[in-house]
Amino acid sequence: MDKQNANRILSMLHARSAGLENGQPISPPIVTTAKYALAGTPNTPYTYGRDINPTVEAAEAAIAALEDAPVVAFPSGMAAITAAMMACAEAGDRVLVPSDGYYVTRVLLEEILAGHEITFDAIPTTAYASHDFSPYAIIWCETPSNPGLDLCSIRSIAEAAKATGAKVIVDNTTLTPLLQRPLDLGADMVVSSDTKAMAGHSDCLFGHVTTRDEALLAKVVRWRKVSGSIPDPFAAFLLHRGLMTLDVRLERMCANAAALVDRIDGHSALKTLKFPGIGFVIGLTFESEAKAESFINNCPVIFPSTSFGGVHTSAERRARWGDDVPDGFVRLSVGCEPTDALVDAIEASLASL
Repeated sequence: MDKQNANRILSMLHARSAGLENGQPISPPIVTTAKYALAGTPNTPYTYGRDINPTVEAAEAAIAALEDAPVVAFPSGMAAITAAMMACAEAGDRVLVPSDGYYVTRVLLEEILAGHEITFDAIPTTAYASHDFSPYAIIWCETPSNPGLDLCSIRSIAEAAKATGAKVIVDNTTLTPLLQRPLDLGADMVVSSDTKAMAGHSDCLFGHVTTRDEALLAKVVRWRKVSGSIPDPFAAFLLHRGLMTLDVRLERMCANAAALVDRIDGHSALKTLKFPGIGFVIGLTFESEAKAESFINNCPVIFPSTSFGGVHTSAERRARWGDDVPDGFVRLSVGCEPTDALVDAIEASLASL
């Protein structure tokens, strides 16, 4: 871990301790209230549970320590994505999104935002480098893309978008702020589904938006207040707890993924293996849907489930959800299991095909 990330982790871990008095809890309390005492003229930010909650604030502060920027929390990654779109796009705007990125982002644009006269184009992530950004108000990026794991240069995209006046929004779910820092590379805004690696235990839904642009931040905050999209305090508590071990989990998950790729790359049971050289997600393509399903179901250390980023290794065929990938494509999310046992079990499942 580099020194900057180490300092961010230290800041996150000890953010609460600085203001604690004797007898106060180290962990943030789960504050379950819709109302606050407000006699007379309110002189407190705590007015109503739809606007603000202390447990949610603790989660936001922890994420902000990692992002080096203000954070607005949401009850899911899609809620965060929706807020980012609504904050940055207006009627008549056009949005560029990756055709190989998270498909629900495209569904949002096609089925919901089209009614607000917001249109979009979808191109492969690898085509961003040569694409003309001048028609767009928003350039939406994922790198690595989910599930295709293709890459693009955030810095180059941000420089090109600045010349045309477009805003760059990066979905950083696959890497987290410890592995990739889009704001530092020139992005205007970052969204994340913290349901994945940030929470890390597959037990809560959560998302966040972060930006250093005060005007955009105010729009996101206003959207959350008016739309009622604040996370519940128990989910915020679970997210906060998960963040306390994020760096430890990521270190094991990334090491496991690298060890697995070293062992199975070029295996005869695979048509292709896609790994961007960073992170914990691997793309495996089998010759058929049946072979892909057999690989998942025959491996005792793989949970057959959607989503990714948890401590348990999981896998699924993404074509069943509408992603533009082959029927035999499997997104493998590598977890925190003991490395040798994990690699041996996955190799054995490949050998059984």
